Amino acid sequence: MKSGGFTFVLHSHLPYCRQAGRWPHGEEWIHEAAAETYLPLLNAMYDLRQEKVPFKLTIGITPILTEQLVDPLIKQNFVEYLDERIAAAKKDILRFSSEGMTRARDDARQTAVKATAEAEEQFRAEAARTTADAQAKAQEATPAGDTHPTAPAIKPLSAILTGKQALAAASIIKQEAALDLVARQTGKPVEADASHLTVQAQKVDLVKAEEAIDQAVDEVSEPDEDNSPVPAEQRYNLAQYYCDWYTNIKTSFLERYNSDIIGAFRTLQDEGLIEIITCAATHGYLPLVERDSTIFAQLATGVQSYERNFGRKPKAIWLPECAYRPAYYATDAQGNQYLKPGIEDFLAEQGISLFFSETHTIEGGVPVGKAAGENIIGPYSFITRRYVIPAAEEFPRTNNTTFNPYWVVRPDVAVIGRNNRTGMQVWSSENGYPGDKDYREFHSKDSGSGLQYWRITGPKVDLGQKDYYHPEWVPYRVREHANHFIGLVEQQLQEYYDTNQKPGLISCNYDTELFGHWWFEGVDWLKEVLRGLASSETVDITTASAWLEKHPPEVVMAIPESSWGQQGTHFVWLNDENAWIWQPIHAAERRMEKLVEQYGSDPDPDKQFVLQQAARELLLLESSDWPFLITTGQAKDYAVLRFEQHTERFNTLADGLMGSNGHGLAPEVLEAARNFNSLDNPFPEIDPLFFRERENVAER
Repeated sequence: MKSGGFTFVLHSHLPYCRQAGRWPHGEEWIHEAAAETYLPLLNAMYDLRQEKVPFKLTIGITPILTEQLVDPLIKQNFVEYLDERIAAAKKDILRFSSEGMTRARDDARQTAVKATAEAEEQFRAEAARTTADAQAKAQEATPAGDTHPTAPAIKPLSAILTGKQALAAASIIKQEAALDLVARQTGKPVEADASHLTVQAQKVDLVKAEEAIDQAVDEVSEPDEDNSPVPAEQRYNLAQYYCDWYTNIKTSFLERYNSDIIGAFRTLQDEGLIEIITCAATHGYLPLVERDSTIFAQLATGVQSYERNFGRKPKAIWLPECAYRPAYYATDAQGNQYLKPGIEDFLAEQGISLFFSETHTIEGGVPVGKAAGENIIGPYSFITRRYVIPAAEEFPRTNNTTFNPYWVVRPDVAVIGRNNRTGMQVWSSENGYPGDKDYREFHSKDSGSGLQYWRITGPKVDLGQKDYYHPEWVPYRVREHANHFIGLVEQQLQEYYDTNQKPGLISCNYDTELFGHWWFEGVDWLKEVLRGLASSETVDITTASAWLEKHPPEVVMAIPESSWGQQGTHFVWLNDENAWIWQPIHAAERRMEKLVEQYGSDPDPDKQFVLQQAARELLLLESSDWPFLITTGQAKDYAVLRFEQHTERFNTLADGLMGSNGHGLAPEVLEAARNFNSLDNPFPEIDPLFFRERENVAER
């Protein structure tokens, strides 16, 4: 008998970065995620499918990510990226091979000989010149009849440098003055008064120094031990591993999935193995936008994109950043109050019956896990390193639980909360599986190839002290962690069933990119968990909407305004660092409503083209990624630039439309729209009427 249900709910998202820069910020974000997360995940699921394992998975792919993954230019650039990674691995294979290491040793010897020879040549030239000058001055100062002219004082001298010492000091030798060099080579003690030294005595010292340099050159010219080949470096096998790994990814993309990542996901959904959920078009942060037209347009455009790419309407949605806005009363320009609908009303209008939220929005209390700012992995981990803020006030406690779905205000849109106990087994960078010492270290990269050759090694081990990665150690750890997780899920569900005499659901919600990109072994872990749960006698592995259909909510609740950001609030997307972006966003929202009112039904195809492109730029400037990246500080300048670019493009097109004054468009306006479209071309069927004013619509 099944004691309860389980589903992974993965959220796949990256900002729009087509033709918007390459490494470290830009289109390579897509390439990395496709290579390290999306394709490995597809390989894992298609392997299970081939094995006839009846797994189930819920995965969200945001509309803006979908639009990029189907884009021909991004596909072409992705193959080039894979070729670059393969070439880098091959270069490292040679670099770390016995042949390469032997060549590096021989090159070092030749460099030593050359450096020491250059030092010798400079020494002799400087010594000869200095000796001649000293002798001339001594002769000028010698009284008549004195046969022992005095010489200028010689500086203190150090031990003779030979062999490897000469190599290490070569750069110093070449830069020192001749007399200082002599002092270091002859080993003379410091003398307060060297006036008794004669020119002849000094010349003897110079000869001795020359002989010492000759000896150093001879020693460096000979091998340290013998001339046998140097063994291959430990990274040699790892470089071969990466060459094979990236080659397999390329083969999977081109041959197994026919260069169609989205089509591969669609096939799995059509076969009933996964549920693909949607999101707002460009991941706009919905609670902070000003106009209801923006919420409607973000959702409607997202649904339109979903239908075009997946051939059906979505049943569920991952709200951007799990950010929810309840209904509230606003005041118009005349001082009249009117109702602003909650997010659930917009979802119902699109036929969406389910969304997901953070733990505290269901159970109340202090935010936990990810929302509490605990040590986590992934892009959110950078936030707590830069900000120390007071903990949010405790959310009112409820009698609700994340094991159950709930209707939100109305009995046609439900919410499922994230299970924190199982969730932190992956989110936590300290106590979760990804922090295991044998897993690959994310932050250490080879300075030449950029490949990651090190393992975590241990808690708080300095990056410079990391041990090399051992892929052959990984399968055991993956199975161990997968079995532990499966046991935890079974235990949690059994305890809930025993207490409540009814089955509950565990929803494990994560960013998809956590697996493969941030946690390299994460996809292998997912595969083993799906395999194990599919054969569990007590767990019903399911998709979110399938569970909702079999176990509809029994309780209607109101959830608070919240997010899965730090402290469960809007802080990450609205703080002193990024508050300035919201005024231009709100101004653009209002301006778009006016454009649609004036030109939305205009039959001129050129004006419709410009209006559509203005709508694209508006959606792109509304992306929650820009304020998020500003807050994390990891790509602040890039985020500001991208936001300002899309804002400028929107205003350029809006100015052009408004300047037409009922006449034809100026040629430069249409040309600007075409240029912008060559850069920003998602949502080819976008409908400007989605952006019509909707304020006070409930009262009309």
